[in-house]
Amino acid sequence: MALAKSFGLPLAQGILTGKYLKGAQAPAGSRASQEKYSNLFGLLTDENLDKVELLKEVAKENDMSLATLALAWILRQPNVSSALVGASRPEQLEENVKAAGVKLNVETLARIEDILR
Repeated sequence: MALAKSFGLPLAQGILTGKYLKGAQAPAGSRASQEKYSNLFGLLTDENLDKVELLKEVAKENDMSLATLALAWILRQPNVSSALVGASRPEQLEENVKAAGVKLNVETLARIEDILR
């Protein structure tokens, strides 16, 4: 989520939703499928996608989506009072709202921080 934090984008242009996979073509209709956004402002790198795969495991172990984990992490930052999300479908918004009630435990936070180093 340093991806999100450093760019001021809670879901890092959708990378932290898990929709982009290393070595795979961007999903049709996604922002990264458009030529002008193909690398999502430098965020869509193999290194970042490797981190996303590790973060997906953390999310799964905590019974939540990657997007929920990412938003819960960013919302716990002391200088963040809200997260602006660009949901394009109602189900995305419903998933994002779940993050508001998530309390990440110390072990989970440590794993996230370790992955992001």
